[in-house]
Amino acid sequence: MSSTASITDRLLAGDRTALARLITWAENGDERFPEALSAVYGRVGQGWRVGITGPPGAGKSTLVNEMARLQRAQDLTVGVLAVDPSSPFTGGALLGDRIRMEDRTMDQGVFIRSMASRGSHGGLAKAAVDACDVMDAFGLDSILLETVGVGQAEYDVLEAVDTVAVVLCPGAGDGVQAMKAGLLEVADVLVVNKADQPGADRLIADMNEAIHVRFLPDRDWEVPVVPCSAGTSFGVEDVLAAIADHRAYLERTGLAEVRRAKRLIQIRQVVDAGLSEALWDRRGFGDLADRELVGERTPYDVADSILKTVLAEISAAPTATGGTPA
Repeated sequence: MSSTASITDRLLAGDRTALARLITWAENGDERFPEALSAVYGRVGQGWRVGITGPPGAGKSTLVNEMARLQRAQDLTVGVLAVDPSSPFTGGALLGDRIRMEDRTMDQGVFIRSMASRGSHGGLAKAAVDACDVMDAFGLDSILLETVGVGQAEYDVLEAVDTVAVVLCPGAGDGVQAMKAGLLEVADVLVVNKADQPGADRLIADMNEAIHVRFLPDRDWEVPVVPCSAGTSFGVEDVLAAIADHRAYLERTGLAEVRRAKRLIQIRQVVDAGLSEALWDRRGFGDLADRELVGERTPYDVADSILKTVLAEISAAPTATGGTPA
């Protein structure tokens, strides 16, 4: 039996070590991972994936810890993936979440994994999606994917989830930051954490107003603004209830179509990454660009020449049926 078959059999049998190993394969871009995922893909799609994002310091890790605690009280199994797109040496998700979730680490119904950009050859977003798929196939009921910041890497990671919860807190200018960063557009649930602190009422009011101003009137799902204080467990049940409402909404209006659209985005990302590697690394187009960038040629001139070369090669290449592309 091949090592791939062995590890997937162990995963399906509930072996947490196999789960950890497959996530490592995903993170490192191991060539064995696609075959392994194919073997377990029939089990993917049962768990509910929630992305928790927002500015640093908003209390995301504390909220995730409380959400996991309450879900375990409901006898749900929980996976936590803490994604840090910055350096693995900064601490971030790699250290902070482990400390904050110390109470959960001994619970066999909770699986916690940190993931940084190191070694993620196909991109952090791809590795995060793959890790969620593996945890889903393992049989975890709830998968909580926490991102450390709010940059482009986080937006890409959020394509992996079903529900996006954006966490803000008063006193840090988070409302303005959320609107400037476009967080309101990706939010399915807005959480105002540390709601017992001064300025929380104003932030809640501002977010409610922003939701009604910025979203199109024909959008069926009205994004709720949920106050909570994760440090004291206040309002966390309301956050879970809002997520459950969003799940019910998607299941009622077309969950399969939403997930299919996200898979198409994933396919495009994988193809783009593969083409980029093939063109720039294996085919030597990086060297070609360096040679072409002479005199007064602009980067656009060089790019246009390379695109014409690539498209000419594609047009001349035989198709699977023996002809040439149209």
